[in-house]
Amino acid sequence: MRPTTDMAKESLFNILNNYIDFEEVKVLDLFAGTGNISMEFASRNASSVLSVDVNGRCVDYILKMITELKFKNLSAIRANVFAFLARPSGSYDVIFADPPYDLEEREKIPLLIFENNWLAEDGWFIMEHDKRINFKDHPFFYEERQYGKIHFTFFSKPEVESDEKQD
Repeated sequence: MRPTTDMAKESLFNILNNYIDFEEVKVLDLFAGTGNISMEFASRNASSVLSVDVNGRCVDYILKMITELKFKNLSAIRANVFAFLARPSGSYDVIFADPPYDLEEREKIPLLIFENNWLAEDGWFIMEHDKRINFKDHPFFYEERQYGKIHFTFFSKPEVESDEKQD
């Protein structure tokens, strides 16, 4: 596990403060690890936060913290993220993914999210990664930010415009 550094997390949430109303968002945290990001969203009163991780000890830790901190808006499940994303079951306003930097399939994650409609219209998908990955050619790329060795790529799914003419 490699938790997001405090500096990078603070910077990320400062950016998000300009774009979202935390109390109105459904959040999906993929490769949740210790739940650091999930708990930050939950503490900011996100309407719901779902943490997904394949490591049972990580999920157990998040469940323990949910109980200790009395989070009503946070839940956690143990699942392989790729299998989870292959079975769409709803959409989220914010999706955060922090896959292991050495995970070979990590570049497929945006494809799975957008192909399977996991992200709500006007939603934000943020992927944490190292400098070896570049998503600037992705059709939903918005921007990339760097904090030390940590890179965040922001993807945005714009609202679909209606073809109907308005009077």
